Amino acid sequence: MEDANDKYIKILKSNFPSNFKLKGIKIAIDCANGAGYKSGPKLLKSLGAKVYNVGTSPNGLNINQNCGSTFPKKIKHLVKKYRVNLGISLDGDADRIILCDEKGTIVDGDQIIAMLANRWKRKKILKGGVIGTLMSNYGLQKYFREKKINFLRANVGDRYVKEKMQKKKFNLGGEQSGHIILGKFATTGDGLLVALEVLFSMRKGKKASELLNVFKPMPQILENIVVKDKNIINGLKCKKAIKKANKIMGLKGRLLVRKSGTEPKIRIMGESHNKNLIIKCVKIIKRSIKN
Repeated sequence: MEDANDKYIKILKSNFPSNFKLKGIKIAIDCANGAGYKSGPKLLKSLGAKVYNVGTSPNGLNINQNCGSTFPKKIKHLVKKYRVNLGISLDGDADRIILCDEKGTIVDGDQIIAMLANRWKRKKILKGGVIGTLMSNYGLQKYFREKKINFLRANVGDRYVKEKMQKKKFNLGGEQSGHIILGKFATTGDGLLVALEVLFSMRKGKKASELLNVFKPMPQILENIVVKDKNIINGLKCKKAIKKANKIMGLKGRLLVRKSGTEPKIRIMGESHNKNLIIKCVKIIKRSIKN
């Protein structure tokens, strides 16, 4: 379909009032040399924004290469260079989004979800509550508890978030990585749709740094270890190390050790207000995997 991009942009814009414009707003966008390389800049320009873009020259090999949501340094540099109101960073298939506020602070999926949930609750749009994952920051969970917003965790992966949303009849869910499902508009994650929803919230002159600094995250460390066999975490040595680390961590935080669903890696996540404690516990587990 040669007009697919135009049809897609029309569908996205139809979710918002016809008078929604971005005139006077400066936006930087990193399209990761992927699926959104045409539609991203075109959509924002059609709404009147001044757009600075990178990651819009795919050659079939450079998708996500030192760009996009998995390489936020790029969008941070762009935001500072052009002094824009908001930086948008998509991943290769444009279903994930990471933002950068006007001060150059990277905003992950947890902060975006917190802002949207709060806004949707206020506007009486939120249904049921929010689905996060085992990776969602504890600070997010605490924030939702204070705001009396139901919060449940699913296994890591957008398919599990979606399944739980359908089961519980919730209309908002997502991951720290920026895969966010806006059940009011769509059944899957869409980075540009989320970007529009955030920009719609900024339309009355709110700064991104004010809007997207919702809760104080608990310090979190994530280690990704390349392995030949992901089943190493089921071995006795690794199990003993995980048990030992959990005992040391106690009630001061939490640890999560899991196989990557997409790569030959073991992911270790530690979370606690005591950063030295996280480092110590993660090291214990890491040694059992690397040796």
